[in-house]
Amino acid sequence: MPKRTRILNSTEVNKLIDTLAKRIERSLRSTRKVAFIGIKTRGEFLAKRLAKRLSKSIEVEMGTLDITLYRDDLNILQENLVIGKSRIDFDLNNKTVVIVDDVLFTGRSVRAALDQILDMGRPASVHLAVLIDRGHRELPICATFCGIKVKTQKTDRVELMLKEKDGRDEAYIIEQQSRMI
Repeated sequence: MPKRTRILNSTEVNKLIDTLAKRIERSLRSTRKVAFIGIKTRGEFLAKRLAKRLSKSIEVEMGTLDITLYRDDLNILQENLVIGKSRIDFDLNNKTVVIVDDVLFTGRSVRAALDQILDMGRPASVHLAVLIDRGHRELPICATFCGIKVKTQKTDRVELMLKEKDGRDEAYIIEQQSRMI
């Protein structure tokens, strides 16, 4: 049975989102055309929460990406493949884009999101905002805006739960136990 350790409770998740919003606001306050694009599923909800917190100071357009068709492990996932819809109802050209995701791990999801965004237009710049960075990158990708960095083993999982999807706000490290033979 995997060991499950809570690393963030509801109050801490919301404080991190507030902190992340303030960092983005300080950095982008002089930017006029900002688009938040959340990676489905939890990145979408996180992007909406960040945009709501920033709505008084920055005009933000919202979009979502389903990166399934841009994944580099598509050949492995073919049997369980569920393709959702991306929704970007605005022109990306010359906009400052903030890709929003819940947990940054290998960087492969962000690479897929970048590929899809660049297929849709040519933004002025692209930033990455994540709530949790757990390390173990396989690609040269780092977050411009990060809520918290946590130390994990590569075999661990980090699970962020958001009330819009999971009914509560919490984050866990799930340690994979090695089997004794």
